[in-house]
Amino acid sequence: MSVDLAEDLKNLKSTMASIEAVVDLDALRAEIKRLNEEAAAPDLWDDQAKAQQVTSRLSNLQGELSRVEGLRRRLDDLETLYELGLAEDDADTVNEAADELPGVTKAVSEMEVRTLLNGEYDSREALVTIRSEAGGVDAADFAEMLLRMYLRYCERHGYPTEVYDTSYAEEAGIKSATFQVKAPYAYGTLSVEQGTHRLVRISPFDNQGRRQTSFAGVEVLPVVEQTDHIDIPEDELRVDVYRSSGPGGQGVNTTDSAVRLTHIPTGIVVSCQNERSQLQNKASAMAVLQAKLLDVKRQEEQAKMDALKGDSGGSWGNQMRSYVLHPYQMVKDLRTEFETGNTSAVLDGEIDGFIEAAIRWRRQR
Repeated sequence: MSVDLAEDLKNLKSTMASIEAVVDLDALRAEIKRLNEEAAAPDLWDDQAKAQQVTSRLSNLQGELSRVEGLRRRLDDLETLYELGLAEDDADTVNEAADELPGVTKAVSEMEVRTLLNGEYDSREALVTIRSEAGGVDAADFAEMLLRMYLRYCERHGYPTEVYDTSYAEEAGIKSATFQVKAPYAYGTLSVEQGTHRLVRISPFDNQGRRQTSFAGVEVLPVVEQTDHIDIPEDELRVDVYRSSGPGGQGVNTTDSAVRLTHIPTGIVVSCQNERSQLQNKASAMAVLQAKLLDVKRQEEQAKMDALKGDSGGSWGNQMRSYVLHPYQMVKDLRTEFETGNTSAVLDGEIDGFIEAAIRWRRQR
């Protein structure tokens, strides 16, 4: 036991040193000091957009530094506990260290994955849209299952979310839903969930109890920031207002507060109905539209780069995960081969293993 524990601690220390090197703690502390000085300026809030950018960036970096330093302390304390147990030949203390090891290992692994999120938009908050695809009412029900899965995942991690729009299907489930995950690195983390998800089960909507395969699509976009410069001329935008509605046609309110925006050149349509105010809904819908236009721009730039590189490979984000509930229980990622038989836990938001494996897989590619 002690030999294995010593080797595990040695590996963890090596991984932790790599994490600290990638994060560059000295540079991180220097930027926090600079931002603190900016935040203390008396005229900071004269420019509200800049002030929010400074304070948000400062909060994110302070959180990042705190996480790395806290993890380093946990690892050092674990090593001290283990060495104390060896020095005093105290089996109970050594066993206590062994009991602590899995938790610290998991935390180091999660932090290591975070260091892999170094893409241009990875540190941003995320906009997630889920749509039912082929499979009729089963697909709509599956889309609602995925919506719940992601909201539970965010709840487990303490990530605030805001649902902007839900389009309910007639019989059951949803046609689509869009929500924002308001946490640093939400985009980098959840971007690996983009693609087509497939469900195989005995359909609860088939009175003959037949097996049904249905599909739902997940789209993940980075939230637009002030620096992105997505200009939308008014003559390229059509604004429609309508009355919000819930499942079964139940009235959410009695005013035309829901807003639908159509970007005429691209045909992109977004809507928002979660606020009581038409102005608030329009602002939220505009944020979603800007994120989608930013993604269009990014894809165009990527297509140019791929053409220059002669890259003819297909996107990895098409069919990417299968959820089989019958005749056996299995959720399997088709890209990474990561799988589990605990389907109920996955659908309840326990998808960390899938996300971590996909982030590592993407980095290797």
